[in-house]
Order: sequence, then structure tokens, then C-alpha cells
Amino acid sequence: MSLDSTSLAHLRRIYENRPIAWETLPQEPLVEFRRWLELALAVEAYEPNAMVIATANREGRPSARIVLLKGLDERGLIFFTNRESRKGQELKENPFASVVFYWPSLQRQVCLRGAVEPLEEELAHAYFRSRPREHQLASWASRQSTPIPMDRSFLETRLQEVAERFRNQEVPPPPYWGGYRVIPDTVEFWQGRPNRLHDRFRYTRLPSGNWQLERLAP
Repeated sequence: MSLDSTSLAHLRRIYENRPIAWETLPQEPLVEFRRWLELALAVEAYEPNAMVIATANREGRPSARIVLLKGLDERGLIFFTNRESRKGQELKENPFASVVFYWPSLQRQVCLRGAVEPLEEELAHAYFRSRPREHQLASWASRQSTPIPMDRSFLETRLQEVAERFRNQEVPPPPYWGGYRVIPDTVEFWQGRPNRLHDRFRYTRLPSGNWQLERLAP
């Protein structure tokens, strides 16, 4: 199919999911999110833990990228990155983010918004130690988001230098590497339904700490 406005305009998908019974939804949105994620892990063929995370600088200019969810606890969603990267700098200036999961085979999407906090150092270090050694070395070799020479051999040379530096010893986490936890205050679940009358449910955290559940028009 050639790529033009006509072909794009006619790309459509038929949604056939059964309706979500709102009466069965739990009081805590992360309980439902865990259920959806477990199903995605069983069904999605490729990186069901991939999520788009959008951040913004102090002027409000947004940027987005895909990262991998690496942990989920009762407080929120955990991911790891270079703190000196663009997202790390923006989270330092403006510690809030929006996260989106999309699972096409399930015809489902989850959007979460909330504050972002640095992950506890012991948890970040424990995850770093679990990574393959090559990934640990790459964290030292690449200063994420900084301009580098066009020739890729620069990166390969840097990796060799780092490998030699840590030869026959454990690779420690770089001082600029760590984790973050997204603590959602809003969680929206979307599921495709026939005739575009999709199911949308939004949880909003109240000042009391409890959650308000609403159905939204599709």
C-alpha cells in the first residue's frame, strides 16, 4: 500500500471486545492495571512492557519516547535511565509525566499521569546488578542524549575502553544512572468496542487518598 492521505484515511480496525462491567472494577487502579499487564504479558508478542513516557521542561515544551517498565509496586511504575538524558533533565525541572501503554492485540490502552520521584538507590543498584554485563558497560560508554561523532566506531571504541577499565571486576552503576517511580494520580483505561463506542474508565485520586471512578464518553 502506498503512503498517501487517502490510504491513511481509510485505515480502520474493527473492535470486538466484550464490554467492561464497571461493577467489577477494583477500588485501586493499579490492581486493575496489573491484571491488564499480566494479560498483555501472556498475549503480546513483543515488549508488552513498552510504554510511552512524556515529560516537559520548565517552559512546558513536551517530549516523548518509549521506555520499558521494569517494576510495579503499590506506589507506582518503575523505570530506569540516564539521569543526564533529556528526560532526566526535564524530570529534574518538572517532576511530572504522562505514561501510555498500548496493546494492539488486546485492543486496550492505559494512560497514567502523575508525579515522578527518584527511585531508592538500593533498588536501582539491585536492578543494575541484574543486568547483563554488556548492558552495564554500555551505561558507562554512552552519555545518553549528548551529541557524538557520526562514525559509529566512536561508540564501539568507547565500549572497548570501558570493558578494559572494568576488566575482571564488577561493573558499578554510573553516578548519572538510576531509576524513577511514576506515582499516578490519574489512571484511564480504554478498550475498543464495536461502532467506536469504546469503554473508557478514569480513576482520579482524591485529596483523601481514595480514588474516584468515572466512565468517560468515548
